This record gives sequence, structure tokens and C-alpha cells, in this order.
Amino acid sequence: MTLAFAVALVAGLFLKFWLATRQIRHVSLHRGAVPAAFASRVTLQAHQKAADYTVAKARFSLLELAWGGALILCWTLLGGLSWLNHWLLQWLQPGLGQQVALLATFALIGSLIDLPFALYKTFVIEQRFDFNKVTPQLWFADMLKSLVIALIMGLPLATLILWMMGATGAYWWLWTWVVWMGFNLLMLLLYPTLIAPWFNKFKPLDNPELKERVSQLMARCGFTSKGFYVMDGSKRSAHANAYFTGFGASKRVVFYDTLLQQLSPGEVDAVLAHELGHFKHRHILKRVVSMFALSLVGFALLGWLSSQSWFYTGLGVIPNLRGANDALALILFMMVLPLFSTFIEPLFAQLSRKHEFEADAYAVAQTSGDDLSSALLQLYKDNASTLTPDPVYVKFYYSHPAASERLGRMQSGGAQA
Repeated sequence: MTLAFAVALVAGLFLKFWLATRQIRHVSLHRGAVPAAFASRVTLQAHQKAADYTVAKARFSLLELAWGGALILCWTLLGGLSWLNHWLLQWLQPGLGQQVALLATFALIGSLIDLPFALYKTFVIEQRFDFNKVTPQLWFADMLKSLVIALIMGLPLATLILWMMGATGAYWWLWTWVVWMGFNLLMLLLYPTLIAPWFNKFKPLDNPELKERVSQLMARCGFTSKGFYVMDGSKRSAHANAYFTGFGASKRVVFYDTLLQQLSPGEVDAVLAHELGHFKHRHILKRVVSMFALSLVGFALLGWLSSQSWFYTGLGVIPNLRGANDALALILFMMVLPLFSTFIEPLFAQLSRKHEFEADAYAVAQTSGDDLSSALLQLYKDNASTLTPDPVYVKFYYSHPAASERLGRMQSGGAQA
């Protein structure tokens, strides 16, 4: 296990460093001129801002990668997690309470360690490129709210999972998977009305022209929702977006106020049609089913690994001899699994890009292709998304097609349904 872990860690870090440096070189090389296909619609200043923003994020990701790799080594082979477990055992008796304490303490330490990186992203990188609108007070309030939600919802769920791991027999992983999926479905129902309003204000869309347009579009496409809402995204960021949220009868359409400020009614219509395309092609359902299937495989794998002593010792952890090791197994699994899944990420990225093309085709069939093209280009500009990403980096990471490929397909008629 130690060798496989070390190989996956080193190979994954090498691959991600290589990809990030490719992205930095490629974007920097093409910084000096706007691609010919966009020269009439994108200024050199906007193009260079997008290039600089992309490079700044990629360079920071190199630091995060190095730190993340060192941190995993500290928790595993260097004995950090084993020490934390035995330290808690000095204060707490072996049992469910100690298991919950270990999981909660690990999560708290991880959050504190990540805090400087989150602050730097928001108040240095986003601030430098005029995207950040959040104040330190609001940022701190958001953090406190997230902590409250974690205590109210996350802690009881973690306690239930740990209890089930020890009390429901050899097939605990199956019953735990059922609970986990039920929790995720419940969140799809509760998030729009109970959780999201903690962080943002939502008001009904009050633009009569736009409301009429989107209502007609929804009716024409055979969709219903609980209403159209505008979210005050501008109080945190200048980035723009629109999305569906909720599940079943609780679905609602949410527009960022920044999106409505930047796009015309026809362009907003086209962006919404793109989102409807995801529903029309059952992309959301397919992703939920895929999540169900993959999580079932994950829980089954965890069920097997948690009973193997080499899983703990091979990762530098001494398992408990007088008590359960369920929290240790969960933490180790959550740390190790991403190392191995790194190498299949391009498959999921490719599938996501395929879905985006299908949603574009649906939007072009339902609205104006010119409106969708101009809306997407405006969003690329306003969000400082580079027009010249490295092709290999795109294939590995991008969940959405690169601008040149996406808009080029529309202009050539390839997005027609």
C-alpha cells in the first residue's frame, strides 16, 4: 500500500505541475494578441487581463499543489493522523464519541490550514483583478454561517455514519450509502429555500419584459419552476452566472444581478435556454445517477479497505486495538481516493464538455444562436476567461469547452440541433 500510495502521490503531483506550467506558458505566449476570430469583439486590454488572471491562478495552484502534497505526507506516512488519534484517546474513551471527535478535529484543523489560501484567493488574486466585492466582515460572517450549518447538519450526519459503520454488520457500507444518498437528495430540496437565503438575498424577477420572455421560453420548452429570482451576487463578486436550483417541484431559476446588468434580455433568454438544454437532455438526472453509482462503488471499496490492517499501516497509521477504526478509515479514504482518481478526471471532463455542446445546440434551436454566442463571449470577457488556454490543459481540466471551440462550432453551424 505504501508503494502504491507514494507512486500515485508523486505521479499525480508531477502530472498536475506539468499541466499547470503548460497552461502558464501557453497563455503567456499568446498574451500579446487577440485571436483573429475574436479580434473585432474583444479588446487587447480585456484579452490581456484574462491572460494575467489565468496565469495568476495557475501559479497559485502550483503552491497549493506543493502544500497539499506535503500535507498529505504529514498526515499519513509522517504520522500526523496516528498522533492525533492517540492524543484524543488520552482524553476520551474508545467509542463513538472519540470517533466523532477525531473526524471533527481533523476537519477543523484542515479548515484552519486552508484559511490562508482562501484569504489569498479572495483578497489578493480576486481583488487584484477587480472581481472581489466581499468585505472582511462579510467573509468572516460567511465562515461563521458555514460553521453553524456544519454543526447543525454535518456533525449529526457524521455521527450517524460512524454509528452505522460499527452497528449494522458486514453490509454497513450499503446502508450508509442509502443514508448518504438520502441526505444529498434532501439537500437538493432544502438548499434553495433554507440554506441559500442565509448567504444571499433572493428577490422575484421584476423586469416585466425579461420575465415575459423567460416565461414564454419555459412554456415553449415544457418546463415549470417555482419562480424566477435575482440573487445579489454582486455583494461578493463581479462574476456573473445563472442557474437552476432545487429538485422536482422545488426547482427555481436564479439569475445573478451581475448577469442581468451585463446581458440584454435576448442574451439572458439564450443563457437560460442553455440551462434548459441540460434538463432536456437529462444531463442533471444522468449526473445524479452517476453520483449514486460511483458513491456506491466508493462505499463498497471503503467497506473492504476498512477491514484490512495493511490499509492503515501502509499509510503510516497505527489502528486501534481496543476500539473501532471507522473514523481513521473514513479520513484515510478521503485523502487517498483523490490521488488515484486524478488519472480518470479527463474522462469526466470530456463528458461534461459533450453535455455543454448538447445544451448549446438546444439553446440555438430554441432561441437565437447569435444571442447565445454574444452572451457567452460577454461572459468570457466579464469573467476574464482566457481565449487561449493550453489544449492539453483543457482536455484534462475544463468542464466547459474552450471559447474558440465552443463559439467556433456555433458560427459554423455545428451547434444546430
